[in-house]
Amino acid sequence: MAILDGKGVAAQLREELRQEIALHAVRPPRLDVILVGEEVASSIYVKGKVAACLEVGIEAHVHRHTSEVSQRELLDEIADLNENPFVDGILVQLPLPKGIDERLVTWAVDPAKDVDGFHPMNRGKLLLGEERALFPCTPLAVSELFARYAISTQGKHVVIVGRSDVVGKPLAVLLLQKGMRGNATVTVAHSFTEDLASLSVQADILVAALGRPRFITAPMVKEGAVVIDVGINALVAGQEGERRKIVGDVDYVEVAKKCSWITPVPGGVGPMTIAMLLSNTWKAYRSHL
Repeated sequence: MAILDGKGVAAQLREELRQEIALHAVRPPRLDVILVGEEVASSIYVKGKVAACLEVGIEAHVHRHTSEVSQRELLDEIADLNENPFVDGILVQLPLPKGIDERLVTWAVDPAKDVDGFHPMNRGKLLLGEERALFPCTPLAVSELFARYAISTQGKHVVIVGRSDVVGKPLAVLLLQKGMRGNATVTVAHSFTEDLASLSVQADILVAALGRPRFITAPMVKEGAVVIDVGINALVAGQEGERRKIVGDVDYVEVAKKCSWITPVPGGVGPMTIAMLLSNTWKAYRSHL
């Protein structure tokens, strides 16, 4: 077993971006983040994203709102940011408070500034294999990890456990594309999949993205498989007899004994996702020149 060190690769990616931005940017690229409410996790995520931006030379602006902000106010703010020629990327931190339509708000972002890759225009371009579009960051993170570790997906059977719009579906499409980073045979499993273990054990590459702590166990994994754990689950004090800690969707200790490569949690896909957000912001900046 070998570890796919997302934290280390992300640091390398940030340094590459820092050098490229310093060399080629005529002004600092700019990312604007809309943060609504007082949810601690969202605030922590945004803080990490801002710190990463500053490290590579991207200007970050956070627009903070209380949970009482109206949907109309958010849409008006997004419209202003869409029109601002100095704003390259716009990110709406999710989740949004009840009463606000997340799709309506995220889809209001200009597709050319949609660094999360959530807009229907970008999703459609992903399906069509249009390289110039902005794609969701977590699927890009998984693809980049494969590339950095020379793990080929061509002709491989990839089983993705989870069908979310953020990870499962777009990752499946990305891996199906023609080219060096695709050409995989992809199966997407979900909560209605019958006898999931008999399917997952066939996977050359198994991706866990369902949001259930340690759901993927050793008997569900093929000997020598590559295992990508996208899950981030917080075990509260006393749960499963443990102190509060972050675990993935994979039973890491046991599964690691069987697989050829595995991502840890934390330190795997998470840092890479932020790195791909920076990459998307730089890509959006270059498209505006």
